[in-house]
Amino acid sequence: MMSRLQSSPRLSAARLCRRELGAAIGLTLLAAGGLIAPAVFPGSAFAQTPERIVAVGGVITEVLYALGLQDRIVGVDTTSQFPPEALKDKPNVGYVRALSAEGVLSLKPSLVIAIEGAGPPDAVSLLNEAGLRVSRISEDNSPDGVVTKIQAIGAVAGAAEPARRLAEQTRARFDELATLRAALPAKRRVLFVLSLQNGRALVGGRNSSADAIIAMAGGVNVAQEVEGYKPMTDEAIIAAAPDVILMMRNSSSHNATPDELFAMPVFSQTPAAAGKALVRMDALYLLGFGPRTPSAARDLMAALYPDAAIPPLKTTAAP
Repeated sequence: MMSRLQSSPRLSAARLCRRELGAAIGLTLLAAGGLIAPAVFPGSAFAQTPERIVAVGGVITEVLYALGLQDRIVGVDTTSQFPPEALKDKPNVGYVRALSAEGVLSLKPSLVIAIEGAGPPDAVSLLNEAGLRVSRISEDNSPDGVVTKIQAIGAVAGAAEPARRLAEQTRARFDELATLRAALPAKRRVLFVLSLQNGRALVGGRNSSADAIIAMAGGVNVAQEVEGYKPMTDEAIIAAAPDVILMMRNSSSHNATPDELFAMPVFSQTPAAAGKALVRMDALYLLGFGPRTPSAARDLMAALYPDAAIPPLKTTAAP
């Protein structure tokens, strides 16, 4: 177990401010944004090579590993599930939105790279007040946004050139994906179900990360009447007439089998029920929006259009 700093009133207050967050909020760590926060590093800081990095956000960790910087990572958050060794080998500083400030500080990092929305705000304030360099990386779920994110992470980590190469290769994969998407038959209607709670479906609506990945895969998100991740009524789901239900694979709240899911009255009345069309994918792979996203979108495309014989992507993505 990693050492913890001696508690202080400020740290105790920060702990009390943390909120218990469920899966619905947990998977919305993938929001919309722009470029790297500009005020974090002045001048020559981008040229420095930090030796001790705490990565906060699964995509941050994924990119750092892809850039070969894993030996500089001294701590990760619980969403850092790829590669699998990250959480096994590195100290855990808590959930991305419920960080332990004292846990981060105990690792004596020279840099924290955090995805937009990391928190809580009190914990981030404590890190700043302690003089720790904290760089926020903004989210953008578009192909251009993913490319920019990779470059931004590489810039603050002192690996700009490998990040540029990885970004270019990722862009090439997105271009290849666009070619595959253009050749698809009539688009299939998809409903992303984040969780089933008390018989109600929490779905990914417009401007959500689920909405973005469905579009990349050539599908149509039928939950456009809701914004972000919100409950959708049974009547609205039936009226939306999804051809496919999309869910995440690695969560206890998403373990319904196709038989169980389509036995529910709401889903039994959708076109998806005819072929029990349920697609499950790993959460971070599906909604991480990092270097693997073109491959994730291609795999989702292949699942949505099984008769289209979608080929694997030919380009590679490595620094």
